[in-house]
Amino acid sequence: MIEISDIMLLRPQWLLAVPLVAVLGYYFVPRMTALAAWDRAIDPALMTALEQLGRVVPGSGRKNWFPAATALLIAIALVGPAKEVQEGSSFRNLDGVVLVMDLSRSVAEGGRLEETLTAARLVVEQAGTRPVALILYAGDAYVASAFTRDHRALGTTIAVLDGETVPDKGSRPALGLGAALRSLSDADIIAGDVVLVTDGGGIDDRAYREAAAISARGSRVSSLFVTPSAVGSETPEENLKLVETLVRSGGGEVASVLDPLAITALMEETAATELAAGDFATLAWRDYGRFLLLLALLPALALFRRGG
Repeated sequence: MIEISDIMLLRPQWLLAVPLVAVLGYYFVPRMTALAAWDRAIDPALMTALEQLGRVVPGSGRKNWFPAATALLIAIALVGPAKEVQEGSSFRNLDGVVLVMDLSRSVAEGGRLEETLTAARLVVEQAGTRPVALILYAGDAYVASAFTRDHRALGTTIAVLDGETVPDKGSRPALGLGAALRSLSDADIIAGDVVLVTDGGGIDDRAYREAAAISARGSRVSSLFVTPSAVGSETPEENLKLVETLVRSGGGEVASVLDPLAITALMEETAATELAAGDFATLAWRDYGRFLLLLALLPALALFRRGG
């Protein structure tokens, strides 16, 4: 683009066509007079005889500039003269999704890690236009990704997670939920979904309080339950009851990572109803080339006129 004063030329390469059209018009227009140059190609005596017999109607001798004017206006229109639209604005979604993933040893080595990561990526894909944040926890919690609308890149991050990603041993979902609550607050998300991916390990009273606090703030806490392939000291049924109690505190749904449709359906039915002005203005230009194309129709229509 080229800026001239407050006019921006969106397609400056078409400037090369303007002098070309002008030169061609200067060269060919004088040769388009009378009978399209037949009066110079035919013997003058023969032309006079044809005129006397009425076989040829003499031209007016005037130069026809209409084709050149049409081509010149089209060339200028293709250059794309434009002005910046000052009222361009952007909006950001105040609905968000926070994915809180348990990467403790029981989940990473429980035999369901691949299914867990697949279900988590499916939740991200179904978030639609809502931004998604990723929090990982084991013995401690970490924000792996702040809210982002680049769901594809976030899905790639999730695909490479394993038991070595979070170095702290243990399972403390209360820390992950606390980090989710802070992320919602810091991003001014007023209506969100927190999806806890867990096998139920480490759920305690503090986790219940964090889930209730998220719900009180206007967001829901749901869970993707990871059923281990090998049963440890706690049975999956007992852990599932803990997760269900947690979700009741958060007002969401529970689904298995082997069948996450209940959670993905929850993501799909949530529309972007809360919007706010964004921090960045939208750079927009109003292209006046289309109006020049309309103006080019005037000399073009003159080409179809009938002579008297």
